[in-house]
Amino acid sequence: MKDRVLVKLLLLNLLFSFSALAQHKPESSANAFPEKNINWYNADLKGDKIAGVSVNKAYNLLLQGKKTRKTVIVAIIDSGVDIDHEDLKGRIWVNEKEIPANGIDDDGNGYVDDIHGWGFLGNDKGKNIETETYEYVRILRKYDPVFKDIKSEADVPADQIKDYKLYIKVKAKHEEEEAEQTKLSESLKKFEKVLHDVEQIVLDHLGTRTYTVDDLKEITSSSRRVLYARDWLLDRYKQGFSKYELENMKKRNEAQLKENLNLSYNPRVLIGDDIENINDSVYGNNDVKGPRADHGTPVSGVIGAIRGNGKGIDGIAEDVRFMVLRAVPNGDEYDKDIALAIRYAVNNGANVINMSFGKEYSPQKKFVDDAIRYAEAHNVLLVHAAGNSGYNIDDIIHYPSRTCVDGDSVRNWLEVGANSIKANKKLCASFSNYGKKNVALFAPGVDIVSLTEGNKYAMVSGTSFAGPVVSGVAALVWSYYPELTAIELRNILLNSCTNLNKKKVLIPGGKPDASRVPFSSLSSTGGIVNAYQALLMAEKMVSEKRKAYIETLDN
Repeated sequence: MKDRVLVKLLLLNLLFSFSALAQHKPESSANAFPEKNINWYNADLKGDKIAGVSVNKAYNLLLQGKKTRKTVIVAIIDSGVDIDHEDLKGRIWVNEKEIPANGIDDDGNGYVDDIHGWGFLGNDKGKNIETETYEYVRILRKYDPVFKDIKSEADVPADQIKDYKLYIKVKAKHEEEEAEQTKLSESLKKFEKVLHDVEQIVLDHLGTRTYTVDDLKEITSSSRRVLYARDWLLDRYKQGFSKYELENMKKRNEAQLKENLNLSYNPRVLIGDDIENINDSVYGNNDVKGPRADHGTPVSGVIGAIRGNGKGIDGIAEDVRFMVLRAVPNGDEYDKDIALAIRYAVNNGANVINMSFGKEYSPQKKFVDDAIRYAEAHNVLLVHAAGNSGYNIDDIIHYPSRTCVDGDSVRNWLEVGANSIKANKKLCASFSNYGKKNVALFAPGVDIVSLTEGNKYAMVSGTSFAGPVVSGVAALVWSYYPELTAIELRNILLNSCTNLNKKKVLIPGGKPDASRVPFSSLSSTGGIVNAYQALLMAEKMVSEKRKAYIETLDN
C-alpha cells in the first residue's frame, strides 16, 4: 500500500463514532470489567467521591436488621428478559392464578399461560418479531399512497392539511436517514478494507497470524509503511475501537437499511392484529425472553440483581419480583403494545413500571394516555428513560410522555436523565436528553456493568439504565414503607435528591465546544436520585402519618 494512501486513510476514522451506547462484549464474569465500574451506581458521592445514589450507605446505616414489609413487583416493559439468569434467581414474578403449560387461560385475563408476563411481539404459534421499522417510516408508509403525487399544499383538501404536513416532514426525515445509513454502509466497507490492509502490513512484519496491542507498541522499523500501519492501529484502539463493536455497527447498519428504514418491511403481519384498534387486545404469546433479551436483562439487573451472592453485580432492591412484558423491538415500539403492556402490569399487581424506550412520533398517543391515567388511578409508579439524543425534551417531545393530548399531566411519572461517574464538568452524560420542565432527575447511566443473556455480564450506557436505577430506589423504599402512595413516593424521590444545582456541567449533545451550564438547568430538581436520603424522608413521612392517624383515633 502506498504511503500517501495510508496517510489519507488515517482520517477515515472521523466517519465513525463507536457509540457510547453500544454494549461491550459480554463476559462470563463481571470481574472482566474495570473494578471502578462494577456497582458504581450504588456508591455515595460524599463518601466514595463517585456520583452514585448512596445505596450501599442506605443498607449499611439504615437497613441493618430491618425487614422489608412488602415484595414490590416491577414490570419491565422492554425487549425481553433472560429469566434464567443466575443473578436473577428467585426474582421473577409468577402469576399464581395461572397453571403452567396447560394451554388454558386459567385466570381469564385473555392471555394463555402468562406465567411470568406476556410478549406482545409474537403470535400464538410461538413466532416473534425481533426488528421493526421506525414510527416515522410507518407513518410514511401509511400516507405515501395518498400524497405521493401531490405537488403542493394548495392541492390538498382542507381536512387533510395536517396529515399532509406530517407526511412531508417524515418523508424528509426518511430520505435524510436513509442517505446517512447508505453513506455509513459505504464507509464501513472502506474502513474494513483499510483495516484488513493495515493489519496485513503488521502481520507480515511480525511474521504471525495474530497480534495484540502490546505487540503493536513494541514494533520498531525503518519502514514508513510499517510505522504508519502501527500508528493507525494504535490510534484506533486508543479511541475505543474493537472488532466486536465493528461487527455490531455493521449489523446495526444493515438492520437500519433492510428493516428499520425499509418502507416495504412490515413484520406486523405475523401478529395479524388491527393496529389501530385498542380493543383488539388478545394477541402475542408467553415467551418473555424472545429473540433479543440483551436490553431488558441489564435493565432488570440494575434494579434487582441478587446482592452479596458473590456473583456479578449488586442490584438496588432485594425484595422485588420482575414481571416481564416484551413490547419493545429493535426499532420503534407500537403505541398499542405499550398501552396494553401498561394495562397488563396494572391489572396483575405491578407497583412500578420501568419503561426504558422511546421515540419521536406517537400516532396513537391517546392509547398510551389512557393507560398511564389508568396506572395513576391504581397507584402505580411509572419510570421512563429520557432518551439518548442529547436534546432538550422541553422543545422536542420524547414519547411516551407524561403530558397527555388534552394538556393534563399524570402525577405518577418520573422522567430520568443519565449522569456519569464523576461529579465534574462531564457529570451529565453527553448523550442524555434533558429538560428543566420534563426531566425530573438524573441517575447513573454511563458504563454500567450489568447482566446480559446466558449468565453473562456486559458494560452498557444509556438513559435506559438510568431509569432502572430510579426504579430500583423506588422499589427499595416501597418495600420498607408500603404505606406510601405512588405520588408520595415520587415526591420523596424528587425532594431527597443529591443536590448539585450549582455544579457547572457541559450541556449534552457531544459538541467539543459546548458551554457549561448549571446542572439545575437540565432537570426540575437539579439532582441525582439518592436512596439513603429517600429512606430517611420516607421514615419521617410515614411516622408523621402514623402519628396523625393515632391522634384521629384519640379524638
